[in-house]
Amino acid sequence: MNLTELLIRITAGFIVLFILARVMGRKEISQMTFFNFVSAIAIGSITANMVLNSNISIRNGFIALISWALFTIFIGYIDIFSKKSRKLTTGEPIIVIKEGKIMEHSLRKTRLDVDRLRSLLRQKNIFAISDVHYAIFETNGKLSVMPKEGQQPVTKADLSIPKKSHVYPTSTEIISDGEINTANLNRLNLDQQWLDSELKKANIKELNEVFYAEINQDGTLYIDRKDDPMVH
Repeated sequence: MNLTELLIRITAGFIVLFILARVMGRKEISQMTFFNFVSAIAIGSITANMVLNSNISIRNGFIALISWALFTIFIGYIDIFSKKSRKLTTGEPIIVIKEGKIMEHSLRKTRLDVDRLRSLLRQKNIFAISDVHYAIFETNGKLSVMPKEGQQPVTKADLSIPKKSHVYPTSTEIISDGEINTANLNRLNLDQQWLDSELKKANIKELNEVFYAEINQDGTLYIDRKDDPMVH
């Protein structure tokens, strides 16, 4: 491979990679899941081979790069519109500490050990597991933590501002992508009749009008409708 061909390959690889990065969006960096991580490595590897391996033609390198990018974009769209596919490709958040107790089964499922768990807690400025009420291991490998009430930052309650009573320990999803999460409803001792009544109060006639809904800690219902208008 002579110098001219190498420069052409480098330029072509850079341009194609830049265009694909713009087309594929920001998810590769800002919301890195295991699938996104593998996809990013594969695209980088294909680009490197196209630039340095003279046995691979520039045309074939382009085809490989674009094909992989299209597959990644396709999977991304499936994830948006299908909750079942999203569970398959990205998994689900897993509770590793519940009401101050470590869920050993969840640790084994996430392949976390106690030392790693404590390290993630320290990154949240929590140095004692006993200070944690809930901890959830997210699909991107990060830990979301709800400290116990006495360990939480200063709130309105500390300033003698009346606070709402907590009916549930944490907010709970009951509708996602227009589908009812019956397991969560049953766990909260609620039924679809109650949900239909609450939706009617919010002037929602059909379930398919709802994109996402969750029950807050105080028992109120948060509803996000489908196709919300863009705010400029």
